[in-house]
Amino acid sequence: MREPDLPEPGLVAIPAVIAAVRERAPLVHCITATVSMALVADGLLAAGARPMMTETAAEAPAMTGLADALLVNLGTLSTDGAQGISPTVARSTAAGHPWVLDPAAVGAGPVRGALAQELLGHRPDVIRGNASEILALAGRGRGGRGADSVDTPAQAREAARDLASRSGGVVAVSGPADLVTDGAREVHVNGGTPLLTRVTGTGCLLGALTAACVAVADPWHGAIAAAAWLALAGEQAAAAAPGPGSFRVALLDELDALTAAEIAARLELT
Repeated sequence: MREPDLPEPGLVAIPAVIAAVRERAPLVHCITATVSMALVADGLLAAGARPMMTETAAEAPAMTGLADALLVNLGTLSTDGAQGISPTVARSTAAGHPWVLDPAAVGAGPVRGALAQELLGHRPDVIRGNASEILALAGRGRGGRGADSVDTPAQAREAARDLASRSGGVVAVSGPADLVTDGAREVHVNGGTPLLTRVTGTGCLLGALTAACVAVADPWHGAIAAAAWLALAGEQAAAAAPGPGSFRVALLDELDALTAAEIAARLELT
């Protein structure tokens, strides 16, 4: 479903990725945290994509072929869900579908760390996480406090570049300014709002948006577009919402409302 590589990131390429998501409505198979499923599903729909959320070992590998891209988020691992992840990834990649690994809370427990390392062997198109998760996945840190980062994207820069080189994919490190690297190139996506950290599941949603974007574009531009999309939608939502509850609703509205012209005018990459 993906197009040939787009030009280098800028005011033309990134809005074009978002326009392609809205035009093609990619189906994203989301294996994600139970606490964030509603926001992930609603966020994908607001963005113009479509969610599928089958995670059991019996059904997920069989159904992933229906999707255009796969998200694997390790946020809340059930025994059955964990057993189904590797065969689902294998079936999805055999079908030629791109996939995104979100190593949520890696380093916090014995199961997710080993599973995340195994999944690296399946060469994810994009690895998306916070700085502490990226450091832990690269073997350079112990992780954060659960899903909360205690490190900054700048501190995870070398670990992200190393992971990108090892996996052959793109690594996106979320923070006040998201860092995206493929091991050779590097860009910072500026923007966003602290309110994104006060609603459960916004990181999971970013992983799902990334999967939707890499379904229609190459991983480099897809990861940058997803980070910019959520950051700019968050900024607009925060301008209208006084607190986390109203912000959650406003964020969904802004994911739908942002136009290509607004994205081009406000996009800030360094």
